[in-house]
Amino acid sequence: MIHEGQFAAIHYTGTLDDGQTFDSSFGGQPFEFQVGSGAVISGLDKAVVGMKVDEEKDVSIEPHEAYGEYDDSLIHTVPKDEMKANFEPTEGMAISVMLESGARVPAFIKEITDSDIIIDLNHPLAGKTLHFHIKIVDINDESKYGGDCSSGCESCGPGCC
Repeated sequence: MIHEGQFAAIHYTGTLDDGQTFDSSFGGQPFEFQVGSGAVISGLDKAVVGMKVDEEKDVSIEPHEAYGEYDDSLIHTVPKDEMKANFEPTEGMAISVMLESGARVPAFIKEITDSDIIIDLNHPLAGKTLHFHIKIVDINDESKYGGDCSSGCESCGPGCC
């Protein structure tokens, strides 16, 4: 049975309330993460505890245990001329934004007007209940599939960081 500190290798399919699939590992390499390390959303982390190899289950994860509630204060307006100096923006485009602290965070272009660009700093899945079908592929005391997030997000799958 999986317990905190172990590496869980899983296959999963994530869907939204309307049944739309937002991500799946089936057909590819298993997604691996260290249980309890905070590398994945807390609801997924909790869902695998106690599961065994080859066990499958379906879970629904509310926003507070996923990517949080949608926050309108994370919508910002940027003058179009300021952004067009660097690239040609399009609606839906993912961009990197530097905060006053110097940290870079992802954002999405929500709308383009004649004079402004509205960007959204919310995670695309913020405010949504996520439904996962999970199958445990392997349980290990060390990373076997490259799921150790201590070196940064580049080594991880879609649920990391």
